[in-house]
Amino acid sequence: MSLAPILILPFAGSLAVALLPANARNLEAWLAGAVALACSVLVVLQFPHVAQGGVVRAAIPWIPTLGIDFSLRLDGYAWLFALLITTMGALVVLYARYYLSPADPTARFFAFFLAFMGSMLGIVLSGNLVQLVIFWEMTSLSSFMLIAYWHHRLDARRGARMAFTMTAAGGLCLLAGVLMLGHIVGSYELDQVLASGALVRHHPWYPAILALIAIGALSKSAQFPFHVWLPNAMAAPTPVSAYLHSATMVMAGVFLLARLWPVLSGTEEWFWIISGTGLCSLVLGACAATFQQDMKGVLAYSTISHLGLITLLLGMNSELALAAAIFHMINHATFKASLFMAAGIVDHETGTRDLGRLSGLRRAMPITTLLATVAAASMAGVPLLNGFISKEMFFAETVFISGDWFRNFGLPIAAVVAAAFSVAYSIRFISQVFFGPAARDLPRAPHEPPLWMLVPSALLVLACLVVGMLPSITLGPLLHVAIRSILGPATPSYDLAIWHGFNLPLAMSLLALIGGVLLLYVLRRRHRAEPAKAPFIYHFDGRRSYGYLLEWLHEFASFLHARSFTTRLQPQLLLVFAATLLVALLPLLGHPWPKPSIGVPLDPLFALLWVAGGLCAIGAATQAKYRRLAALTMAGGAGLATSLTFAWFSAPDLALTQLAVEIVTVILILLGLRWLPPRVAAAETVPAAPHAHARRVRDLTIALLCGAGLAALAYAVMTRPGHSQTSLFFLDRALPDGGGTNVVNVILVDFRGFDTLGEITVLGIVALTVYALLRRFRPPPESIDAPGLHEPAGSNPDPDALISSGPMKIPAVLTRLLTPMAALLSLFFLLRGHNLPGGGFVAGLIMAVTIILQYVVGGVVWVEARPRPRLQPQTWMALGLLTAGLIAISSWWSRQTFLTAQGWDLLMPLIGSIHISTTLIFDAGVYMLVIGATALILLVLAHQSLRFSRQPPTTQARTNLTNRRAPQWK
Repeated sequence: MSLAPILILPFAGSLAVALLPANARNLEAWLAGAVALACSVLVVLQFPHVAQGGVVRAAIPWIPTLGIDFSLRLDGYAWLFALLITTMGALVVLYARYYLSPADPTARFFAFFLAFMGSMLGIVLSGNLVQLVIFWEMTSLSSFMLIAYWHHRLDARRGARMAFTMTAAGGLCLLAGVLMLGHIVGSYELDQVLASGALVRHHPWYPAILALIAIGALSKSAQFPFHVWLPNAMAAPTPVSAYLHSATMVMAGVFLLARLWPVLSGTEEWFWIISGTGLCSLVLGACAATFQQDMKGVLAYSTISHLGLITLLLGMNSELALAAAIFHMINHATFKASLFMAAGIVDHETGTRDLGRLSGLRRAMPITTLLATVAAASMAGVPLLNGFISKEMFFAETVFISGDWFRNFGLPIAAVVAAAFSVAYSIRFISQVFFGPAARDLPRAPHEPPLWMLVPSALLVLACLVVGMLPSITLGPLLHVAIRSILGPATPSYDLAIWHGFNLPLAMSLLALIGGVLLLYVLRRRHRAEPAKAPFIYHFDGRRSYGYLLEWLHEFASFLHARSFTTRLQPQLLLVFAATLLVALLPLLGHPWPKPSIGVPLDPLFALLWVAGGLCAIGAATQAKYRRLAALTMAGGAGLATSLTFAWFSAPDLALTQLAVEIVTVILILLGLRWLPPRVAAAETVPAAPHAHARRVRDLTIALLCGAGLAALAYAVMTRPGHSQTSLFFLDRALPDGGGTNVVNVILVDFRGFDTLGEITVLGIVALTVYALLRRFRPPPESIDAPGLHEPAGSNPDPDALISSGPMKIPAVLTRLLTPMAALLSLFFLLRGHNLPGGGFVAGLIMAVTIILQYVVGGVVWVEARPRPRLQPQTWMALGLLTAGLIAISSWWSRQTFLTAQGWDLLMPLIGSIHISTTLIFDAGVYMLVIGATALILLVLAHQSLRFSRQPPTTQARTNLTNRRAPQWK
């Protein structure tokens, strides 16, 4: 059975849930639960393949030239985590169905929830490190959406931003480490990386790789000093906390450390970085959890502590410690998710999570009390529960590790201290909420939740009991399969038993239990004596430190902004070009400069063409200050010279594209000129400032250097050895490999199709940016003083009559008659582009020119009676980008590389055989996006230009117009 359905199903379910009606709450929950349960069943069906040490693989070619495939890999370790992710997801979906209120947008919740589940499964199942990093960042994005689900709350937005900032930044460090690791190994495939441990550890880059990967993993698992985001993420709904912050997202970091354990472990650097960070998190989180007043705050800091325990075990360079770490990962997920659910039930039924207000809930909520007490006992390490066994293994590893005094004495002492705090905050969590006198000032009267809301927590508590009493029978075989998939023949022998006799680890457990009780007693007496005194741990406020860091970064950015930014365009361009020139000169330092060798005599006619183009460019520069229209005209002349140059060198595609681009950009810039403030007419007679001449000389010098440098770079590329072979390669392979005789178009949609996909994406972003910047300045209807707009109340004026009225009526009618012919011409260039000059970009520009011509002769008028224009550019852009993207990935279904063209020969009646290729559909996507982007920019500029075509408004009117939000366009 393929692994692809396990990964695809959550994302497909996310899309399906998002499209459901807003009031289909039960349907959304059932669909999300069915998806999670189906994924769990598919994972279980894979167990026979991995039980004997096998690895299930599936690969789709992605970027074969770089050795990168979209590969899925399932071994015993990945299987165990995939089962945890899917089964826990199904339980949380059931819990969330009753936790969320009818007023909450449940479709959005379950859509983001399933997207996060798919992202986590992508991390676990990835067989390629680059692919793993992509899913890693997808978890950061989807978790941001889940944490900020209640976006009307300030704490939710702040917590989501903090979590995303720290985890996404850690992901960038992880990407750098993965790229270095793949460079050393020679492949990014996980199988080859795991087999190259000795090569990596002895490489000079090993410390840097270890540091970068550790930052990525530790930031995701909320380890010191990156732990500050997890407590602030508790503003998320409790189902999110029960899933992300106990069993999935925070587990991703320690999962990765265990996954790369055969490659990176076994060194002193690994021990001090990983174990040192884990020890700090273990002690700090345990201390901080003891003093929290919020139920979820206690659980958040306890999560940091328990993840620190796991990290400490992973850093010990011991196979048995690795086994204990994996065992505690599963145990922690079960009891911590159950405790989060209990906290959510208390909050849901009482209206508060404040430990200072809650008390005596055992009478009103006996079942919840029982479930929470058993889960908290497991967290504290009480015997006959799963947490006790993994904590015993942890104590054993700290005792039997050998080395310096820190290993021999410091680790056992710190382990007992942290365990004592764990017992203290576990007892406090239960005693203050469920025992004692009944609370009297609760927002709601406490009572048991619906039965199905208790079922997920009850199943998890049952798992804690069963694993704690029968560890070797229940979880033992699954744990052994996971450990063996990581260690292979080096898998140690261990015994998952409740009783190992009287030994030092047992004595440490008893000492921790007794010490935790005494510690809580001492802290309560101290609190009664000095209730206003804050604990010492509050002096270490990570959130305040994070705020100070952001404030310092803001001040530093403001400093740079004040020194480098100006509202004038000329100084900004100066900085850009100067920096570009310096960066471009770096590769030439210490290398010989290219020697010019003119092999073809210069044609006088061609030289005259470029003299004219150069004069136009100089004229545009000299006239730009006070004669903008003349400068724009001369800039168009320089562009025309460039178009003729392409035609001169037998590049009709480039010439046609450049000509269409010049037409479109000149008109759009012409519309934009009205936005610029008017120049003072008398400025030409004012003597120039003393420094004006020097500034112009400086700007001219930098411009000439940049132009000459770009020309030298182009010449060096075209004269380098092997350049002619590159050209011959495309000429020879265009038809057999790309299926077309137009080499330029074949390069754009086939050989360099990924570049084209990125370029149209950037074009769409630019158009949307222009729209976002100018939409709020669009004039309201009453500010347009055009004939025919002031109609009587209740009338419905005809926009076509308004547009065609006036002296431009006849040209407008003729233009509309020519529009279908121009559309056919654009389609003609689209269809012929793969074999003759044309293509989607050129065809789109031709259609855009048609739309612009329609505007020139007819105008565009905003009419309140019909606020939506016939042309919907955003729809064209969306369809174009979606079409190109779907065609790009459609090759995966035929198990070929990304963007590989597929072709079919169709036999049409009366026509004959027609060859259809996916490159034509990809080009159609480019065609639609170019039309939409150009039309969107034209519409926003045209409407604003129409506003200023009349008498400019007063200052107050312009202020009112700016502050007024314009109608939404679609």
